[in-house]
Amino acid sequence: MKADIHPNYQEITVTCSCGNSFKTKSAMSKPALSVEVCSECHPFYTGTQKIVDTAGRIDKFRQKYGSKAAA
Repeated sequence: MKADIHPNYQEITVTCSCGNSFKTKSAMSKPALSVEVCSECHPFYTGTQKIVDTAGRIDKFRQKYGSKAAA
């Protein structure tokens, strides 16, 4: 392998806006990373995900464009 061509792989601290922080490895040159959403506060992981009722949208689409019968 060639010398001095690979990035420096170091441990960094990731901090979420919710206050959660954890350590990981990265080739980033900064010692810290700030993120807006992590697995501790994201609705998908916490189980508070809201299911959007799309039936209203589908009905609006069908009323607007109508369903075409097979010829």
